[in-house]
Amino acid sequence: MALVHRIPTFSSNFRNWKKTNPINPSHVSSLHYKTQITASSSSSPFTEKHSVERYQRDQWLYKESPPSPSPSSNQKDEVFFRENDIASQLPELKKLLEVLREKRERGCSGRNCGPGDVFLVGTGPGDPELLTLKAVRVIQSADLLLYDRLVSNDVLELVAPDAKLLYVGKTAGYHSRTQEEIHELLLCFAEAGATVVRLKGGDPLVFGRGGEEMDFLQQQGIRVQVIPGITAASGIAAELGIPLTHRGVATSVRFLTGHSRKGGSGPLFVAENAADLDTTLVVYMGLGTLPSLAQKLMDHGLPFDIPAVAVERGTTSLQRTVFSELKDFAIEIQSAGLVSPTLIIIGKVVELSPLWPHSTKESSYLVVETH
Repeated sequence: MALVHRIPTFSSNFRNWKKTNPINPSHVSSLHYKTQITASSSSSPFTEKHSVERYQRDQWLYKESPPSPSPSSNQKDEVFFRENDIASQLPELKKLLEVLREKRERGCSGRNCGPGDVFLVGTGPGDPELLTLKAVRVIQSADLLLYDRLVSNDVLELVAPDAKLLYVGKTAGYHSRTQEEIHELLLCFAEAGATVVRLKGGDPLVFGRGGEEMDFLQQQGIRVQVIPGITAASGIAAELGIPLTHRGVATSVRFLTGHSRKGGSGPLFVAENAADLDTTLVVYMGLGTLPSLAQKLMDHGLPFDIPAVAVERGTTSLQRTVFSELKDFAIEIQSAGLVSPTLIIIGKVVELSPLWPHSTKESSYLVVETH
């Protein structure tokens, strides 16, 4: 049975903090634990695909036909829900485009006005205090914000009251918008003169498809600015006190995705090169493929007892962490019931974390719940 260890918590209520404190660049925290919550709390700090909270936030889209959010595992139901959800949004989206075009024409006064700017903004792994000052400024100045599933609710509270939010999140088996539809939305509103912000969890250019959006928009003559975010690897490793590189322990770090497009090279095909004892391996979106990946890494020479950690909802109040040796890793993650989003770190540096359980063989792994 896993040893459950609860970390002492420190008060960090961001809602109160942001009302009473200006953003201070000197605020630095390397091991920062979150607001105390009850053990029974199950609400997510991230925007789930059918959450009631999301529909309340985006209710401006559904004035004529409000949806009834109800999750379903049936693929046909998911397709039906998505198509009807988009159909419900279209009237208000068209109205917003007309308003923005009229506003732009009035402001131009006969001058030739160009399109608006698009900002690809990284919001980090979840903790809103990890946002950059530039990201906060752009978020608060946007006309329209398209946001992903892994943008935390605390980050969305920074949006100006007169700005519009549009959910375009993706999760396994359900895409509220296809990537092509997201491209067209960004283009249409930028051409109408709006300041459009594309909010992404982590960093926009690390497994966030930000490069595809940037390339598409630039080809259409739209100015795109990228505001980097703290990618999950850096933010979560810092939270646990794990140096991704360390002299004499790890000379490099490698990021892998647990997903791959059709015909692409997924993590299972790069295991031979990834099985390097001196490299820290970080796997994004890897819960589904981890059992096969772990076995292939060991088959290609990675020691079976090399330390590893899986972190669910890292840097948030609901963070849970499983430490284990690689040979037991997949089993212990399954036993702990970790869910997406979960980041995986494999390498000798994991053992440098102050949370690594090294005292006895019986405590070969550890589930950490931050409450």
